[in-house]
Amino acid sequence: MEANHNNKITELLGIKYPIIQAGMVWVSGGKLAAACAEAGALGLIGAGSMKPELLKLHIEKAQGLTNNPQALGVNIPLLYKYVDEQIDVALKAGIKIFFTSAGSPKKYTKYLQDQGAKVIHVTSSPELAIKCEQAGVDAVVAEGFEAGGHNGKDEITTMCLIPQVVDAVSIPVIAAGGICDGRTMAAAMCLGASAVQIGSRFVNAAESSAHMNFKNAIINAKAGDTKLMMKSYIPVRLLKNKFYQEIADLESQCASNEELIAHLGHGRAKLGMLDGNMDEGELEIGQCSSLISDIKTSEEIINDLIYSYNEIIKSFRNIGS
Repeated sequence: MEANHNNKITELLGIKYPIIQAGMVWVSGGKLAAACAEAGALGLIGAGSMKPELLKLHIEKAQGLTNNPQALGVNIPLLYKYVDEQIDVALKAGIKIFFTSAGSPKKYTKYLQDQGAKVIHVTSSPELAIKCEQAGVDAVVAEGFEAGGHNGKDEITTMCLIPQVVDAVSIPVIAAGGICDGRTMAAAMCLGASAVQIGSRFVNAAESSAHMNFKNAIINAKAGDTKLMMKSYIPVRLLKNKFYQEIADLESQCASNEELIAHLGHGRAKLGMLDGNMDEGELEIGQCSSLISDIKTSEEIINDLIYSYNEIIKSFRNIGS
């Protein structure tokens, strides 16, 4: 990689490329994280769908599959009940990189840093990014409205969010939301990001644990096939299917949060993303799904990103010449 090979994030996290494979529920286990770490990115295990003992197994699996175990981390949503145990398991397993989300970074940042770990928190607005910096995090992920899964309520797009966050804080900023190829990566870096976090593209990695039905649905997705739902409860971007339509119908009838929660039930994301039920499952994916047309290995995805990014950066230099 020519531009930004060594920058604030690659130096902070000890990785070759400024690419973070997002930690996602049900699809980013040890196999995917290890493949990304081996290919020069940061591989994150998504702990949100794992009990502590399962997280331990995935960490051990990942460490055994890569020669770059230092390029492994965990993403821990702070709203789940196993957070303390997950953190303890990860630290005992030697994990030194923690991405946190869906909660205040104040509670765990200092503790983790005292254990020698780096802490990066996911934000959806410049105001939240400032609070993260005040809490002492090492960097922030600024995630735009285009992103899949749980999202911010303010609907700030990546194009607008990244420069606002870059201007608001002095710590490194990682861009996320709608980034899936060299073009979108270059755009994010031009906006001031030091790295990119990519989720949806890695759902369709060969090493992802996403069900093949889900992967094929992503390949067939068109523009407008995702929508941010349940904003009054927990905003989440979904691929449109029968379950999505049921939620849309409830929201059009001004359903209460209690009614939405009752219909959501338990295990909807697992049912769709891992088990492959395309009708009843909750299919969390980003707007860039309409740009994903195949399944490749993580190494191929990362190599494509870097090659395309470099070609685009070269073309920038020729403007006006």
